[in-house]
Amino acid sequence: MASLRLSLCRQFPKPNFRFEQFQIKRFQSTTVQPEVKEVQIKFPWGHVAGKWWGPDNVRPIVSLHGWQDNAGTYDTLIPLLPSHMSYLAIDLPGHGLSSHLPDGVSYNTFDFLYVIKSICQNYKWDKISIMAHSMSAQLGYYFAGSFPDQIDILISLDVLKPHSKAAHKMVNDISKRIEAMILHDARRKLKSDPPCYTYDELVNRLYEGTFKSVTKETAPYLLNRNIAKSTTHPDKFYFTRDNRLKGLNYAIPTHDVNLELAKRIVCPHLFIKATNSPLYEKEHFYLEVLNLLKQKSTFKFVTVEGTHHVHMTDPTKISADVSDFINKNRPQ
Repeated sequence: MASLRLSLCRQFPKPNFRFEQFQIKRFQSTTVQPEVKEVQIKFPWGHVAGKWWGPDNVRPIVSLHGWQDNAGTYDTLIPLLPSHMSYLAIDLPGHGLSSHLPDGVSYNTFDFLYVIKSICQNYKWDKISIMAHSMSAQLGYYFAGSFPDQIDILISLDVLKPHSKAAHKMVNDISKRIEAMILHDARRKLKSDPPCYTYDELVNRLYEGTFKSVTKETAPYLLNRNIAKSTTHPDKFYFTRDNRLKGLNYAIPTHDVNLELAKRIVCPHLFIKATNSPLYEKEHFYLEVLNLLKQKSTFKFVTVEGTHHVHMTDPTKISADVSDFINKNRPQ
């Protein structure tokens, strides 16, 4: 595929569409900007899309996004990271520019893990390096605990592990998830036009929908891979991500399973937690796993001031720690 060569002016790539009306935040890099190209990885139902940053002869750090986000979540961070390394930021199925799953099929955690494992096989990697945010940080935790000999580094952004829940909440979730799957499948059968919005409205919906974690200035980096122009409403757009993702079936393990996974993680592991972001679970579940991991010499814990998407909205707050971790564990 044709690659997009970034200029050497040490600025981030400017998103497409009509983003010039927005002031995109710039973050200065001390390294020459890497080459970036679009890639597609074939799967039985279609393809997984991604952005490959840097040299294609270096096994990349596979960079995974949060729920309903996409590879654009790393557009502001990756240019600040070590240039000897390459980075493959992918859109998980149903997200970004990747294919949607077939009708009648739901999205769930273990299928996403299958995608990650399949990408390793596609490129014939013996090991994988993972950098992951939010929902995908849970995937990274699962992968590192389940395949400890097949991962060499794990970088977890804002979320440490799958969220633990009390037994009654886990049981209640079963019916809710199934009902959501049925509802969204029925809506797809109607094949009605999706809701359309002006570009300004899309920016505001993303800003408000993430509880202002994604700023209006950086929202375009996600929208660039997440919307399409309406053919029936001039000057309006619609979200292209699969609406069935709203009924995503998270594999919610018991607390004992999370503890067992933590014991099995042996690779160097960096966890960065934003101070202005919730835990999404009871604090004692989180702290017990965190304290267990802290006992390992391979684990590093960092806190930074910011919101859930601080890696995108203010990447300079984490880029030094991530760079040091990469340089130490995957040196040139």
